[in-house]
Amino acid sequence: MTVPQALAWRLRRHGLLEAGPTTAEDVVGGLVAVAAQSDVDLAVRTRQAAPTAGEVAAALADGRLIRTFTFRGSVHVMTPDDAAVHLAVRGSGRQWELRSWREHYGLEPQDWPAFRATVREVLDDGPLTHDELVAALTARPAYRHLGPAVEGGAWTLLKALAWQGDLCLGPTRDRRTTLQTLAHVPGWPGVPDLDGAGPRAVEAYVRAYGPTTPDGLQYWLGSGLSAGRRLAGWTSDVADRLATVQVGGRDALVLREDVDDLLATEPTDAVRLLPGYDQWVLGPGTADRDVVPPAWRTAATRGTPLVVVGGVVVGTWAERDGDLTVRWAHEGPAARRALDDGVDRLAVGLGRPLRVTVEAG
Repeated sequence: MTVPQALAWRLRRHGLLEAGPTTAEDVVGGLVAVAAQSDVDLAVRTRQAAPTAGEVAAALADGRLIRTFTFRGSVHVMTPDDAAVHLAVRGSGRQWELRSWREHYGLEPQDWPAFRATVREVLDDGPLTHDELVAALTARPAYRHLGPAVEGGAWTLLKALAWQGDLCLGPTRDRRTTLQTLAHVPGWPGVPDLDGAGPRAVEAYVRAYGPTTPDGLQYWLGSGLSAGRRLAGWTSDVADRLATVQVGGRDALVLREDVDDLLATEPTDAVRLLPGYDQWVLGPGTADRDVVPPAWRTAATRGTPLVVVGGVVVGTWAERDGDLTVRWAHEGPAARRALDDGVDRLAVGLGRPLRVTVEAG
C-alpha cells in the first residue's frame, strides 16, 4: 500500500477524519498518551464529534485520566490502565539502583521499600505540593540528608516514585502542581509484572500508530521508556497478533485484525489544524519524514501548532481572540474547501468562531 493510504487509516483511527462521540478517556486511550505540554483539551476536543467543556479536567478529577511522568521523563495524560502498563516498562531500568543515584541520594536498593512506604504515608491525607512533600520527608531523620538533592524544585527522585506507581500529579492548587498517591485514584490497577506489561505496550503502540516500523517501536518504547534490549523479545511475544505489510516499499507492522480495513482505506486530502506537540506527530516522532517533512521538523519540535493535509505537515497556524492565521502553500478551490472544513473542526475544538487569514507558508 502507499504511505497516503496508511496515514489516512491512522487519521481515522485517531478520530481526525470522522470524529466520534467518544469520551476524553476514549480519545486519550486511543492515543496511548497525550503530552501534558500540549493543549490537552484541544487535542481531545479536536477528535470528538460533540466535545464538552471541561471534560478533561473532570476526567482528571475523578481518576478516569491521570497525569504522570512517563515518556522521556516528561508528563503525560493517560488512562490508569495504560499508565500502569507503561510505568512497568519505564521502571524496569531501575535507574535508582545505579551507582550515580545511590551516591547522589544516599539511598541503597534495600532502602527503597521503606522510602516508598513513607512517601505513600505522607500523601495518604491528600495531595501535597513538591515543597510540602519534600518538607514532610526531610523532617524525618532517615531522610533529612535528601534536602540538598530534592529541594528547590528538583523532580528527578520524585519521578522514580511515579515510575514505581507510588504517586502521580494531582490537582493544581494556587497555580502550583501537587502530587497525590495513586492508591486514591479510582480504578488504579497497580503496576503489573513486566513480563505481561511489555507485550501489552508493544501491542498498544502498534494499534495506535501502525503501520509502524521497528524504528517506530524503538523510538516510543526503547528511547521513550528506556526499554532497551527487552523490546525485541516483547515484539516476538505478540508476533501471532502482528502482520507485516509493505508501506511505500518498506516493511511495517500492524495488528493482524486490522489488515483488511487498512488495505481497503483510500487516501485523503483532509486538512486538520492540530495543537502544538500533538500526538499525531509525537507518536511516530518528529523524525518520521512520512508525517513531518524535514522542512517542518523545527516547527514540530518547538511545539508550533501545525496544519496537516492527508496526515502530512504542510504548514502552521496561530490564533488569538478569534483571529486565525494559517500559513501554508496550498492553492485552489479544493484546497480552500478542505481548509474550511479543518477550520470548522478547530472552531468546535476552541469553542468560538474564527476569522481566517491565509498566508503563504
